[in-house]
Amino acid sequence: MQPFQNAAAGALFSLFCAAAPSVALAQGIGEASPEIVVTGAALPEAQSQPNYSVVTIGADRLRVSASGRIEDVLRDQAGMQQFRRSDARSAHPTSQGAGIRGLGGNAASRVLVLLDGAPVADPFGGWIDWPALDPRSLESVKVTRGGGASAFGAGALAGTIEMSSLSAESAPILDAGIAVGSRGSLSGDARGKIAAPGGFAILSARIDHGDGFIPVRPDQRGAADISAPYDQWSGRARYVAALRPDIEAQIALSAFGDARARGTPFSGNDSNGQDLSVRLLGRGHWAWEALAYAQNRSFQSEFAAVAAGRTSASTSLNQFKTPAKGYGAKFEIRPPLGQTTELRLGADYRRVEGDTNEFFSYANGTPRGLRKAGGENETVGAFAELSLFPLERLSLTASARGDYWRIENGYLRETVLAPPVNPRNLVGADRDDFEGLGRVGASYALTDKLSLRAAAYQGYRLPTLNELYRPFRAGADGTAANLNLDPEKLKGAEIGLEAEPIDKLKLGVTIFWNVLDGAIANVSNAKLPGDICPGVGVVSGACRQRQNLDRIESNGVEIDASYAFGAWTIAGAYNFADAEVKGSGLTGLRPAQIPEHQGSVTLGWMDTQGLQASMTGRYVSSQFDDDQNARRLSSAASLDAYFSAPLRDDLKLELRGENITGASIEAARSGFGVIEEAAPRTLWVGLRYSLR
Repeated sequence: MQPFQNAAAGALFSLFCAAAPSVALAQGIGEASPEIVVTGAALPEAQSQPNYSVVTIGADRLRVSASGRIEDVLRDQAGMQQFRRSDARSAHPTSQGAGIRGLGGNAASRVLVLLDGAPVADPFGGWIDWPALDPRSLESVKVTRGGGASAFGAGALAGTIEMSSLSAESAPILDAGIAVGSRGSLSGDARGKIAAPGGFAILSARIDHGDGFIPVRPDQRGAADISAPYDQWSGRARYVAALRPDIEAQIALSAFGDARARGTPFSGNDSNGQDLSVRLLGRGHWAWEALAYAQNRSFQSEFAAVAAGRTSASTSLNQFKTPAKGYGAKFEIRPPLGQTTELRLGADYRRVEGDTNEFFSYANGTPRGLRKAGGENETVGAFAELSLFPLERLSLTASARGDYWRIENGYLRETVLAPPVNPRNLVGADRDDFEGLGRVGASYALTDKLSLRAAAYQGYRLPTLNELYRPFRAGADGTAANLNLDPEKLKGAEIGLEAEPIDKLKLGVTIFWNVLDGAIANVSNAKLPGDICPGVGVVSGACRQRQNLDRIESNGVEIDASYAFGAWTIAGAYNFADAEVKGSGLTGLRPAQIPEHQGSVTLGWMDTQGLQASMTGRYVSSQFDDDQNARRLSSAASLDAYFSAPLRDDLKLELRGENITGASIEAARSGFGVIEEAAPRTLWVGLRYSLR
């Protein structure tokens, strides 16, 4: 390994190992031993939170979505996108990124997604393996909009999603459910808490199966169009114990498998992975956190070329092996400075490495080329955040972060198996640089029911290994990788208010401005003679390459509102994003996959006997499926429903309906006008057993 890697990894590992005993010793001097309380929770919420646009999704909402899937719950949040409108049962795994504020993207997440402090994004591609995340095993999800410096880490370009596992208090002794649904669908999940030495353990598991639906719109289908089945599973074990009265250890081990098809022959894909995290928390006078984590991923996918008239399909690309690993560490300490001051200091390290191995340029079912490509990315950073309450109603926060990053050992080799493929052997230049980031925020409570806030922030994101090295096919279109991509850099600001004009009516409004320099996008290129797309092979559709745009400007407004009245609750969110590309020959066009308007409303009801019902309506305006704004996806509105009724104290009946009106939700459009749709109407009936 490089000297930088050895030094950084060694320093952080030494810090991680030495921090616990040294801080524990400082805590123990002159202090009486408190009562041992094992919670399984994180450190207390940072004092800076009121100064930023933050929404928290509670367990009540996480457990009553019509699909039972975390990605659909997140769609309720203002401006939240996952690149495609399809969820993780029918979309390709590599299109499942996360974005906020009109900064969608090219499937890599521009939002940092964490589970108990550890990153969950695929280390190779930056997409999120949503089937690995079980919403019923979560205590809460906190969404912070806006670029992150400070303790959020280098990947918090547009915001952060922090998921927290069930705590000791909220975890059930046993909770299990099974449901059957349309088109041979089956879903089952279970979790339970058991006593363990020094604390407790929570075990959870989930399976999902479905025969799937045909993605292509009915009036455009041909013999090549078939159902897109899926089989998914996940499991997690989390152990929480007290090492001493004020020090808690949290160890989590998880695994998942995800097999899907894309609605034609030769379009299967498979993902699996394992994650390990170890977190130590000091809850004494000096609060601190030490985290280490490791990720292992494997991904493979076939891509199909469909003949004219959709009469048949054949293999066009076979990425038969894409292994990847990610690992890192973080340490944070909060010195005791009194009730009106909070200081957070820390450092973190992350490294990802991976390769793609693929056959390409098929003719009559036989590949004519073999491509191998991959590399390594690395960051090491330090951060500081200071929050003050100089006046009773005034909160101020300033944070700074410095990161040293490195892109290294990149390569792309193409071997000739048959003409007309030409050999290529490219070596990516090792690159490194330093990024300095800052974030400031303030909030002022005009009254107990009205507060104002403002913030300015910076963020950056390294190109993923996927963007640097892995080409892909989407129908007839091909997109090449780019070994020379630069990091994306964001500048932004926001002003907002939080109000409670009447009892139990909460309203939040935020106006934001963002400029994303060097945004990575799939940009159209000309094909070579013979319909050869450089870096991909022969394609019949569009030829694109990942490139850094000059910039994207996205300005808009977010509105969050909720009201509770008797047995009823209503919650809504709306996002307007005026997003536009500047320069790169695309000035004035909207970035791909970014709608102008998004909104959702959920109406819920629960009576004193345990009956519960909710309905969620979602709307997304039209958006473009390409950089040239030539492929428009129509606006879409959908309606979901949930109902449960107790059969006895520990058993209830659940009825769920996704897209109950059967609305057509366009998810993709090819250059030939072929439209792919998201999930049709899906009805579920199930039973749930809970023992508290």
